Amino acid sequence: MADSLHLAPTHELGPQRLRAVREMLDAVFGGEFSDEDWDHALGGIHAWIEDERGIAAHGSVVMRRALHRGRSYRVGYVEGVGVRADRRRQGLAGLLMAELERVIDGAYAFGALSASDDGAALYTARGWRLWEGPIEVLGPEGPARLPEEEGSAFLKAADGRVLPDPAAPLAFDWRDGDVM
Repeated sequence: MADSLHLAPTHELGPQRLRAVREMLDAVFGGEFSDEDWDHALGGIHAWIEDERGIAAHGSVVMRRALHRGRSYRVGYVEGVGVRADRRRQGLAGLLMAELERVIDGAYAFGALSASDDGAALYTARGWRLWEGPIEVLGPEGPARLPEEEGSAFLKAADGRVLPDPAAPLAFDWRDGDVM
């Protein structure tokens, strides 16, 4: 069976495929993919690649809100990107990101993600830029700075749009688990 690339909203994946994606992500992240991480990856658009062994790679883009200089932006936030160990370094993550970036270009002001040290090179090579400004969250207690997230947040302008100015904070909406 040749690799097949798919794109669909969460509700079209069905319980069996969603279980397979979650199991693959649990394996990819060595058991460090929490229930909150899984929840963050749901409710948007999924890109995944299947091969003869099942789910080989996955990523999703979900809508988040970010405030910057008094304006609220619709942000396509990339979540749950992973490639099965036996399929790494074969270009699958790039194929997924091309599909997710197409969604971002068509529906959002810009894309955002939080990258691991291992993933940063992929995103930089695809034109994602490290956010050099302050990161905040609009939490239950009000706005709060997230200095531990600074240096791992990447943004990519949607087709023909301009990224926010890093001289001012970028404040993301609150969510359980890792805010970024």
